[in-house]
Amino acid sequence: MTLGTRLLAALVLLAGLATIPAQAETFHTCGTIINTVPTVIATQGVYCLSHDVATAITTGNAIDIQANNVTLDCNGYKIGGLAAGSSSTASGIHADAARQNITVRNCGIRGFYQGINLQGGAGHLIEDNRLDNNLWIGIEVQGDNNRVRRNAVYDTGGTPAVTYSIGIDAAADVIDNTVAGGFASTAAGPDTYPRGITTYGHGSVVRGNEVSGLAVAGAGFARGILVYGFRTRVDGNHIALPVAKTGTGITGVGVSGTDTFCVGNTIGNFTTPMAYCQDVGGNASN
Repeated sequence: MTLGTRLLAALVLLAGLATIPAQAETFHTCGTIINTVPTVIATQGVYCLSHDVATAITTGNAIDIQANNVTLDCNGYKIGGLAAGSSSTASGIHADAARQNITVRNCGIRGFYQGINLQGGAGHLIEDNRLDNNLWIGIEVQGDNNRVRRNAVYDTGGTPAVTYSIGIDAAADVIDNTVAGGFASTAAGPDTYPRGITTYGHGSVVRGNEVSGLAVAGAGFARGILVYGFRTRVDGNHIALPVAKTGTGITGVGVSGTDTFCVGNTIGNFTTPMAYCQDVGGNASN
């Protein structure tokens, strides 16, 4: 085979490889493919999507995890709930408070009352998901020793039941997420109170997140990052509104302002950049 022939063969091979779709990190170890929703996961293991799935249920859960030690890898595919409409109270992915060690990754989740709703337990990991147009909360994770990282949460809001929305609501370390476009319907009242990220849990870290585009109606106000857990470090986040609005960029816990540590954050267009935070240095606002 001549040099030119070998080079041509190599180029053909590379072109063929380029057409193979990227697979998720756990796809090669997947034990069960989820073909339709709603569905229940009742046994530990690795579950995957191989195509987009959707449902029009208005209550209940598209995927209900009823076992411990479950990994759900959507392989970049979508779980859709838009057909249920704005009055839906269904969740995209749900687990009750008894569950342990649930991982949800690489999922697109759209149009649910809550995109991901893990009600408690411990050891959960939520990573590399995209959630958009969910009606109340994008990601909710309660319990202990959890991590929420590298997720993108867009345009959360629209349920007529409440006057606020939350992009990420988590008892967890919350790291390197993007939350943009939170809003709330005025059906429940003329004043709205969107929140980007709310965190619980003592000693947690909220680091490297971007919160933007929270839309306020009437006499309401916005919260960029709201902290309820003690001894939380809020570090290197960027929180900004497109125009100046009433609200607080970072709100810590405790009237003394010493139970939340704020360092290296940039905050734009909030009437109060920080409240109840111990300013550790490097914060900037305008």
